[in-house]
Order: sequence, then C-alpha cells, then structure tokens
Amino acid sequence: MLLSQQVQSQERIQHGPQIRMDVVRSVAFSPDGRFVLTGGDDNAARSWDSATGQQIRTYIGHTNLVESVAFAPDGRSVLTGSADKTACLWEASTGRLIRSFKGHTGFVTSVAFSPNGLFVLTGSNDQTARLWDVKTGQQLRSFKGHTEFVTSVAFAPDGRSVLTGSADKTARLWDLDTGRQTRSFEGHRDFVESVAFSPDGRFVLTGGDDGLARLWDTSTGQQVRSFEGHTWSVASVTFSPDGRLVLTGSWDHTARLWDSATGQQLRSFEGHTSIIYSAAFSPDGRIVLTGSGDKTVRLWDAATGQPIRSLVVETDDPIIKP
Repeated sequence: MLLSQQVQSQERIQHGPQIRMDVVRSVAFSPDGRFVLTGGDDNAARSWDSATGQQIRTYIGHTNLVESVAFAPDGRSVLTGSADKTACLWEASTGRLIRSFKGHTGFVTSVAFSPNGLFVLTGSNDQTARLWDVKTGQQLRSFKGHTEFVTSVAFAPDGRSVLTGSADKTARLWDLDTGRQTRSFEGHRDFVESVAFSPDGRFVLTGGDDGLARLWDTSTGQQVRSFEGHTWSVASVTFSPDGRLVLTGSWDHTARLWDSATGQQLRSFEGHTSIIYSAAFSPDGRIVLTGSGDKTVRLWDAATGQPIRSLVVETDDPIIKP
C-alpha cells in the first residue's frame, strides 16, 4: 500500500537498494490457509508456515522494496509488485522466478490475480492499472483515467470488472473486456489507500487517508456507510470470506473488525508498535493477519482479538540486490 501524502514523498526518495527498513508492506494467506506470504522493504517476499511461524522460503529478485503480494487461486504460484517498476510471478514451492511483467513507468503498488488465475492486475504510481496474461506475460490492457498514483487494485468476484483506488481521492470501476470506466466512487477527503470487493460483488470497500473506511453500492456508486474509529490513515481494507465482517489496518497501529451491515466496531487488534500496512483474513475467517512497520507479522484470533503468534522478519542477512 502507498503511504499518506505528507510522508510519502520523503520515504519514496529514501527507498532504494542502499536503504533497508524491513517494513512489512503486504501480507496474504494461501488459499488453503497453510502458508502466509509477506513482502517488504528488504526487496524480497517470504513464505511462512502459518501454524508454526517458521519461515519456509524467500523469493529473491526484485531490486527495490516489495509493495504488494498475492497467492494464485490454486496456491501454486505467488505474485509480487515492487518499487523497481515490475511485477514478478514465482513458483510457490521452489521460489523460482517464472516471469516478470514489465511496462509500468512507476512503482508497482498493488497486484492481484483474477479469480480464474489466468490474468494479473497491477496498479502503479504511473497513474495506470494494467492487465497481463499470466502464461505469456503480455500486457493486454491499460486502465487510464486516474489523475494521481494508483494505490490499490482488485478483481470483482465474477472476474468481469476491476477496481482501482487512487491518490486522486477516488476509486473507480472498469470493464475488464473494454477497459472502459463504468463507475466512480467519490467521497474520501484524501488518498484512497486500499480497495476491496465484497465476496458477492455487491459492495465496494475503500480505505483512505481521511481515517475512514467506506462501503459503497457497486451498482449505483452511492456510499452505504462509513466505518469510523481509526485516528489516522486506513491503509488496508478487506472483507471476511462470508462478507459479514470488515477488517481494516491503520497508521494508528491498530487493526479493527467491524460489522459490515451496521458499521459497528466489534474488536480492535492492538500490539503493533508502528503502522499496519496490510491486513487479511484466513480462508476460513478465523484468523486475522497483519503486517507492520514494526518489522513483524502477527496472527490474531478473529473471535477474541487475542494474539496467536508473531513472525519476525530477520535482518542479519540482507537480501538487497544491487
């Protein structure tokens, strides 16, 4: 996820192969819930055993920080997006680089697989999102219209449309086949940092630097409700697998669980000592996963808010590549 407006420009200048903070920028569960995938400022992605917390594998090849990570729907490959302006596809079980997706002229800030696993979607601070063929690496389409960085991307559950969030304070819906913008979601007072679809595709969820998460009707573009409680930017938003809950991660060092139907806050996950850049549910919805600027990844019991374990990103063996 991208940073807030005031801090972003300064950090972007500092981030390079010679600077390493080991911030965890992005987290994801494998489709079977057995593994956790992380990406961060050491220019690498890592996989972990979710049950033991043991690091399994490192995906090495990017030359700048890893902004976004995702598992393929079948769990056999992983996708990374980097500030080196590329996205990369890796074999999950071996760490082998399969191919790179090159064409963006700015940092790749967000990546996603299509539900059928045949396409890759990337967002960039070059103000575009792009669609790629997984098997060939060929760019198929570019989604243009945002007037600032694209911070977040998502596929609709039916795979027929894509969603983008941007520093221009909007989220936008696009037709996958034509690349045409079909709707704009406007209301945030600052950067839109994160976007997600509800599991049934009826709703769009956005998180912004105005400290709010907002729920929108996909078909009309109208705001349904807001989730209010964070005291700083909302960097990450997602739905539970059943769509009943909303999970947010924030610059205020907390992740929070909300009732999607009422907007009521149900739980707060507290313990991180820095920004939570990314938050995710396990496939069964029972575990919450968070990645933070405090260099840890944490797993929490979704029902109680209690911590389960913490994964510490080791820094003794740099993974920086020149």
